[in-house]
This record gives sequence, structure tokens and C-alpha cells, in this order.
Amino acid sequence: MKKQQVKIGGVYSAKITDKVVPVRIDAERSEGGGWDATNLHTNRKVRIKSAQKLRSRITVPPNDNEPTPAKKPVKKKLTAAERKELVAKRSGKADDVPDTLPEPAGATKDAKRGKKRNTGERRAKVGKRDGVEAKPLSLLNAAAQILAESTEPLNTREMVAQATERGLWSPRAGKTPASTLYASILREMKTKGDEARFTKVERGRFTLSAAAPGNKKGA
Repeated sequence: MKKQQVKIGGVYSAKITDKVVPVRIDAERSEGGGWDATNLHTNRKVRIKSAQKLRSRITVPPNDNEPTPAKKPVKKKLTAAERKELVAKRSGKADDVPDTLPEPAGATKDAKRGKKRNTGERRAKVGKRDGVEAKPLSLLNAAAQILAESTEPLNTREMVAQATERGLWSPRAGKTPASTLYASILREMKTKGDEARFTKVERGRFTLSAAAPGNKKGA
């Protein structure tokens, strides 16, 4: 090879003693000419006196002496069941872990839909009255039932609170049930007139009208 073809940092095949080995050119010598290099087979420093010692440039040198860097193990994300089992094993309580297999990390769409249906079923269950499963009431119907049993007028906040406490109605997240109930009562009073179940007795407070079904107070 010619001197101008030699590049610092390049890897070349060179004859060192009686073997042809890959060497990396590290720096050009200021005294005596040539280059300082590294024998990539032995990782030892060598001196290349002239470009004639170099035969050809190597793109990927054969280097069997250097170990291949080990890849870092990829951490697996554990499910809740797997974490519980691991903690139990470390604490010596592995026998307490149930034999159920953990669910796959990627839940299917059907499983997610089933979870939503179960949540809806739990919300729909209002409780049992007289040993019979009661059907959920709308907030408006629950308010009418509460007023029928109340001895005094109530505002919508009080009706919502009693409906929730007694299990007649389940609140929805992110809603304003008191305002919604107030608007529903006024709408029924406007549309049904004398047949409406509600009567406004003072500002923001209502009672059951005399025409309402089941109103024993008005009978």
C-alpha cells in the first residue's frame, strides 16, 4: 500500500513476524516514520514501519480473541399475580399462593367488554327488599318514592342523598345529579300539569302532589 492510503483509525491486514493479522492504525509516528498500531488478535501495541507492511484495509476484522459483549437481559413486566407469587416465594409462603394461572398481559377485547358488563351489573343491583331482587329506579322515580315517605318537603340534594344511601339509585361519575333531578322535576310539572307527581312548595323544595299515585297523605 501507499502512505497516502493509510488512515488513522483504519483497520488493515499486516504481516507481523510470520503471521498476517488485523491491526488498527492508532497514530502516525513523528520520529522515524511509520505508525503506532494495535494488533487486534493480541491487543498489543506494534509499530508499522512502512506502508508496505500493510496489505489491504479490512472492513470487519476477524477477532476471535475478544469476547462478544453480553446483551443485557430484557426485564419482563410481571403481572399482579406473578408479583404476588414472587413475593410469596421470597417470604417463604409459597404454599399460600393460589394455583390459578395469571392472565395474559394483553387482555382481549372480549375480556374487556366482559369486565364492563360486570361493572354495569354491579351498578344495576340496588339491593334486596322483602327477599326479592329490586330493579334499579331512575333518579326521578326514586325521588317520588322518597317524597311519598317523607313528612316534610325536601330539596333535590336531600333526595339524591337519600336515594343513594337507601340503594334506590346509583350515582354516575362526573354528573351533577341534584341539578339534573331539579330540571327533571320542573319538566314533569310543566308537561303533565295537574297530573305531575311533584309540587313546589317553596324555593328549591318539593313535596309529592295530591294526584301522585300512592300518595297516602293526599288521600
